[in-house]
Parts: sequence; structure tokens; C-alpha cells
Amino acid sequence: MEAQESAQGKDPAHAAEGADPRRWKALWVTLVAGFMSLLDVTIVAVALPSMREDLHASAPAIQWVVSGYALAFALVLVTAGRVGDAIGRRRVFLLALTAFVVCSAAAGAAGSIGLLVAARLAQGVAAGCLAPQNSALIQQMFRGAERGRAFGLFGATVGVSSAVGPVTGGLILMLADGPQGWRWIFLVNVPVGALALVLGLRLLPKLPPGRGERLDLPGVALLGAGVLALMLPLVMAESGGVQRLWWLLLVGAALLVAFARWERRVGSRGGQPLLDPRLVTATRGYAAGAAIATLYFVGFSGVWLVFALYFQNGEGYSPLRSGLAVTPFAIGSAVAAVVAGRLVERLGRLLTVCGLTAVVLGLGATALILRFVPGDTAVWLAAPALFVGGMGSGCVISPNVTMTLREVPVRMAGAAGGALQTGQRLGGAIGTAALPGLFYLVLSAGGDDYRSAIAIALGSGIAAVLAALAAAVRDWLRDRSARQRSCPPEVSHSPVHASQS
Repeated sequence: MEAQESAQGKDPAHAAEGADPRRWKALWVTLVAGFMSLLDVTIVAVALPSMREDLHASAPAIQWVVSGYALAFALVLVTAGRVGDAIGRRRVFLLALTAFVVCSAAAGAAGSIGLLVAARLAQGVAAGCLAPQNSALIQQMFRGAERGRAFGLFGATVGVSSAVGPVTGGLILMLADGPQGWRWIFLVNVPVGALALVLGLRLLPKLPPGRGERLDLPGVALLGAGVLALMLPLVMAESGGVQRLWWLLLVGAALLVAFARWERRVGSRGGQPLLDPRLVTATRGYAAGAAIATLYFVGFSGVWLVFALYFQNGEGYSPLRSGLAVTPFAIGSAVAAVVAGRLVERLGRLLTVCGLTAVVLGLGATALILRFVPGDTAVWLAAPALFVGGMGSGCVISPNVTMTLREVPVRMAGAAGGALQTGQRLGGAIGTAALPGLFYLVLSAGGDDYRSAIAIALGSGIAAVLAALAAAVRDWLRDRSARQRSCPPEVSHSPVHASQS
């Protein structure tokens, strides 16, 4: 590791002067690839009915087109990040992008539901290998204030890709009309991904691979089994997975505890753990940032599904119109994320606190409007509230990524980014299982009262955001207290003290 860090210290991308002039172009390559991989989490949802009809698939089978991708994505994040740290992020990024393009083509050409699910599982693995390299490459290529701006763009990519998935899917289905139109949901990745691959070969920085790096195989097995056991019931929620497989949640928690103990043991013996425990215990801001991300994504991910259910099933909107109804949130998130990347070094955790507060206010106002205002009027009145919520979200995701990863040693950047995104994916799985489940529960109990269902489901998402806000406030107060303790006493700046000096 020392040899690798020494090599990184000589890399022009890390030098105070003479930084790699191509670093911003290289960043855009990674952002395009990351946008595709995250967009594919949500874009597919609007095309499920046409896929099911064209492939004559059952409801549980077609659900695996969405959940299989999310599950495979989450399973490999930490391991892929660790492999990138060891053998080179550029190499893993390019291999994963190639696999993602090939699997996208295979999904678009699938002639049966079995082949489509298999292609989506493989595509999820490729996306999970791609994702941690994005944040690691930012840490590798940028320093100081530039890193904050780069993470601002990265955060905008994360937020916008999740929010615009339904709109993008609706547009593609509208343009590619017909029973086979759903295939373009996947095939559109092929030319974009191929172009990103060519540019990545030219622009991404090269570093020598780590020496003496060994993959912690028992750690890989424990973490993979633990994440699988936790997520499987959640991604199968619509087919009764939580009711039938609840015991797997206990197994998953026990496996993750065993993983943490194993990693401490490997580290204490001087080995190379998959996820160094010092990331949580000794890296300032990492534990708090990971907790905030996980809690926030419970609410952030779940609200998009209940919005789609409300607008399409309750109000009779088309997929495109349903997506357009929540576009103000995406616009606000994109604008704020870029600006927040420039403010994070100055405001720190306070920026996250303000952002989470805006999300609570924006979604809370939206829930009240949709509950009490009838018809299309509600959509117009909710647009400013959604914009405020989106602005808040933009001040949460990218600043939190920056503050969570800024103290992480570059040699552990991939594994740290992978663990952070695993928490996001786990939080997202909880949200996308719990909030629609609550939505349907209120519908069945209230005689198809869609207004009450959307208000209560959004309220549950807001509760998760409030939990993230509490964690952010706690971390902000701790940081402020630490800064006050580190400041010299006022007397040290007095004229008397200065003359005695």
C-alpha cells in the first residue's frame, strides 16, 4: 500500500502544480457512465407492462427485471471498490463499462423473460463494479476545492439520474412506439456507453497497480451473504418476500456483525481487510456520512415509486406525464448540487442540515397539497414545493459524499466509496419496499383513497429524512465543538500578548 500511495503522490493529478489538464474531461466520462448505471435502476419501471405483455411473463418474473438489477448492483459494490484500489481504478472502470454495454445490448435483444432477467443480473454486476470507481477516481484526480466541485457534479448525477428515470423511460416509449419499444430502454445505452469507453481509454489517468494486495475472500463471502440476506426479502416485497423471508433479515444482520468482527481481526493481525475498520472508527466524518446516506435514501428512493403509483393509478396519468409531474424536484436537485459542491468546504455539515430541512419542508408541503387539493390544480401547486425539496436534496447528496470521503486515504477510496453506496442501495431497497407497501395498505383499508395513501406514504418517507436530519445535526454540533476546542484562547490575539511575544 505504501508503494501505491507513493506512486499516487507522484501522479500529476495530485500535484499542487501541473495537475492533469484532462481531469475535468475525464470526470465527464465517469459521470456519463455513472448516470447510465444509476438511471437503469428507475428507468425500467415504466416499461414493465409492455415487457410483460410482449414476453408473456408472470408478475413475479417481470419484477426481477427491476429487483434483480438492484440486488446484483448492491452485492458487488465493496468488493469491486477494493479490487479497483488493488489493480487500478481505470482498468476496472473500463472493464465494467464494456460489460455494461454488452449486457445492455443483450437485455435489449432478449427473446424471453429468462434471458432478460439473466442479462439484467449481469448488467447489475457490471454497474456495481462501475459505481465505486467513480468516487475513487474523483479522489484520485482532484484535491481541495476542486474535489468539492467535482463531487458536486457527481452528486447532481446521483440525484438527477434517480429523479429523471421515469421521464426518460416515458420519452423513449413514446418515441419507440409499439410492442417492441421497451427494448430501446436498454439499447440506448450501447452507443452512449461505447462513446464513453473510447473517451475513457484516452482520458482516464493511469496509475501502477497496488503491490502485494490480497483480496480478503472470507470478508467477501461474509459481506456478500449478509447483503444478499438483507436485500432479498426487500426486493421481493411485491411478491410477499418480507412476509415469507423475514428470517433472512435476522440472518443478514448476524452475518454483517460477523463480517465486522472478522475485519477487525484481519486488521489487528496486520492483514488487508476488505473494508478497513479504521474507516468507521478513525476516519473523521465517514461513519456519520454513511448513516446519513443510508437513512436519506430510505425516504429519497421510496417517494418516486409512490408518486408514480399515485399519478398513474390514482389520477390516470401516462408514464411520461407522471414523470413530468415530479420534474421540478429533479431540476432543483441538479441546480443545487452543482452550487453546493462549491459551498461545502466553507459550510461543512451545516449545508447538509439546511438541505435536509428543505427536503422535509418541500415533501411535507407536497404531501399536504396532494391530500387536500383536487385534480390537476394540485400538480401545479405542488411544483414549487417539489422544487424546494429538490434544492434541499442537491444540498444533501453531493456535500455528504464530499464530507464522508474527504478524509479517506486514496488507497482505500474504492472500498470506502463502495461501502457508502452499499448503504445507499440498502436504504433504497428498504424505502422502495416499505413506502409502496404502506401506500397499498392505506388503499385497501380506506376504500381506494389515493389522496390519503400518498399523504401517509410521503409522511413515512419524511420520517426517514428526519432521522437523517437528526444524525446530521449531531455531527454538525460535534464538528463545531471540536473546532471551538481547537481554537486558541482569545487572549492569545490581544495586543498585550502580542507585545510580550
